[in-house]
Amino acid sequence: MKIWYDTEFIEDGHTIGLISIGMVAEDGRELYLVTDETPVISRAFEHSWLREHVIPSLPVRPSGIGAFWDWDRDHSDWLAVNSRFTIAARVRDFILATPDPQLWAWYGAYDHVALCQLWGRAIDLPKGVPMWTNDLKQEAERLGNPKVPEQASGEHNALADARHNRAIDEFLASLQ
Repeated sequence: MKIWYDTEFIEDGHTIGLISIGMVAEDGRELYLVTDETPVISRAFEHSWLREHVIPSLPVRPSGIGAFWDWDRDHSDWLAVNSRFTIAARVRDFILATPDPQLWAWYGAYDHVALCQLWGRAIDLPKGVPMWTNDLKQEAERLGNPKVPEQASGEHNALADARHNRAIDEFLASLQ
């Protein structure tokens, strides 16, 4: 069964810091989680592209009191904020609750690294979590690189992007 997913992250050429992850299973289950790691969110606020495109979808708000930001406990996604260990456990449980899981992402190389790093190294993946992510962009190329549907809203929100990945996959499947 397919799981479409997306991550938002900050990377510096050496490390990838997970900001958020969204997953949509073929059976309709969804998961959206945001890291509570202050250094990661602070670095994202300092990064102009992330500040413009990713931060607006997170349960944070600018702060005028000595820091760049603060958690917005009134945000609809406030309950999505979790520790790295909780995120790893919830993602593992989500994937393992899926019979014969297949992971799918759009340009998914960094997404897969961010996913693996929830547990440390790639060889530390929990038993049953796939060791690779199928790439929707590669599938589109295989099919002649058709123009895929545009995302109507929510771009760079990991859950909205995961939902859009499902729509892209369904579009590509309709071409076969």
